[in-house]
Amino acid sequence: MVKVLRITADLSAPDPSALAAFYRDLFDLEIAMDMGWIVTLEGPAPGPQQVSLMAHGGEGIPVPHLSIEVDDLDAVYARVQKRAAPIAHPLTQESWGVRRFFVVDPAGRILNVLSHD
Repeated sequence: MVKVLRITADLSAPDPSALAAFYRDLFDLEIAMDMGWIVTLEGPAPGPQQVSLMAHGGEGIPVPHLSIEVDDLDAVYARVQKRAAPIAHPLTQESWGVRRFFVVDPAGRILNVLSHD
């Protein structure tokens, strides 16, 4: 059984830092990560309550709609392949320490499925 560790909404933003200021001011969210092109905000425990504000999806690819962190990425990837679901970004070990792929759901939304290695 695959365990979902967190689900984060991803919002496209030409200036993630400026949009982060808006969310921080309104909801007292704190910065969990800031890489320039992506800023992830979170609320207090017990959470996580998270939103990521992104100029792009990393390496210049499109911004996904949701990021879903799982404990067994290979198992989910195998399920995606079995269903022949469209892959929008191949299974990749990214330079910032996550392993991930993008899959397109039946409604056309892009899901960033990842694990921290």
